[in-house]
Amino acid sequence: MTNGRPDSNYLYYRWKPNECNLPRFEPNTFLQLSKNKHIAFIGDSLARNQFESLLCMLSTVSKPKPVHHKGSHWWHFASHNATLSAYWSPFLVQGDERQKSGPNFNTMHLDRVNERWLKDMDGMDFILLSFGNWFNVPSVYYENGLVLGCLNCSSFGFNYTDIGFYVPLRKALRTSLNAIIERKRDKGKEISVIVRTFSPTHFDGDWDKAGTCSKTEPYGNGEKKVGEMESEIRRIQMEEVESAKANANEFGGTRFEVLDVTELALLRPDGHPGAYMKPFPFANGVSENVQNDCVHWCLPGPIDTWNEIFLEMMKWDWKGQPRSEE
Repeated sequence: MTNGRPDSNYLYYRWKPNECNLPRFEPNTFLQLSKNKHIAFIGDSLARNQFESLLCMLSTVSKPKPVHHKGSHWWHFASHNATLSAYWSPFLVQGDERQKSGPNFNTMHLDRVNERWLKDMDGMDFILLSFGNWFNVPSVYYENGLVLGCLNCSSFGFNYTDIGFYVPLRKALRTSLNAIIERKRDKGKEISVIVRTFSPTHFDGDWDKAGTCSKTEPYGNGEKKVGEMESEIRRIQMEEVESAKANANEFGGTRFEVLDVTELALLRPDGHPGAYMKPFPFANGVSENVQNDCVHWCLPGPIDTWNEIFLEMMKWDWKGQPRSEE
């Protein structure tokens, strides 16, 4: 609304689960459960989006202070000695993002976790992993220092096998989860790792060909189905978390869960900034070249629900019992 969006109905819709009640977000409860803890959002710009949603809601009861930390975003709530952080790592593993000035493709080392966040992990209590959107673009994949394959790379003159992005995505997640288990195997401090499932986009048309998202109402139940790509990414994420749970049980100290937002996010095409990703895009009349953001979410908006679910997950301890707020 700050950027001139004229409608506001998207602020008032709430997701209602079928068989339970999802309470509204209670910032005081969240801060109590976060006392003396570090909560890290790791991944792509949607990780940052969810981090900002949480930061805004918590700031209504306690004002945090920014902390400079090696290029990552850290905020400290002195009232509870709680820290929120956001780490940019769109592949989770080591890699280089494509650049407009070239090369215009990603490179990923699927067997090497990104040390940018892993080296700080010993001080973290909750990790939320968010990734997926950066995988469906031209990429070259490496494993053991050798090219494993690529995605849509023929236009760059490479004679590599196109292996799609599902296998690389699975390998990147598995490498990251296994690295967490290995890092924590000999540590006494418990850590909870939450993988957020894929959040669908809502471009009416291709995102890179002036696609828009101008809907102002949610989809009704049954009106929109999860697409094949979104469903497959979600399936991979769910399977890898279950595998990590089994591996972690051997050592203990690491808890893995899924924050499943795919379907609830699918139903909210109205919740994106759209053309209002920049202030007052139509101030000088309607333009055919107005860029739309149909990936990220308005604040406040539907993404706040993700943090409501996250809070409910925090309320339960490792044994499935309510956690004390003391």
